[in-house]
Amino acid sequence: MSQPNKLSRIVGAMNRLPSFARKRALSTFFGRMVPYTGTTGIRVEVLEPGRCIISLPNKKRVQNHIGSVHAIASMLIAESATGFLVGLNLPDSRVPVIKTVNGEFVKRAAKGEMRVVAHLTPKQIELIRSSEKGETTVPVELHDSDGREPIIITMVWAWTPKNR
Repeated sequence: MSQPNKLSRIVGAMNRLPSFARKRALSTFFGRMVPYTGTTGIRVEVLEPGRCIISLPNKKRVQNHIGSVHAIASMLIAESATGFLVGLNLPDSRVPVIKTVNGEFVKRAAKGEMRVVAHLTPKQIELIRSSEKGETTVPVELHDSDGREPIIITMVWAWTPKNR
């Protein structure tokens, strides 16, 4: 598939780095591009047109009152992973916006790091790249350090032309 935008070209260059340098480069880049994500300490582990994996270590600055990763910090990594995927595939002439965020808290999270995996299908990628305006639900799974899914998350992203 073609590289549709400036972001995908930058990420493509970072993805050619050795594995040990790639994660740090991606995390630093997005931490500067989206400052709030940088303050939490998220780690971008994988970012490709159809998949994004982000983790968040359980450090004091992101903990809740019971010592696990705070609910909003967990939602942040889900929103970040899905947003990075949409942004990676969206032409420069369009702007992504989060439309719906839904989190159903079904279990208590373990006290370790949180990890999120977001996916786009080839059909979704084609829709994002070819439609001037639209929306899609980006599948996301969030797991705690025990491998459980404490929050069932739904993220709907929309996009519109930059110049309306």
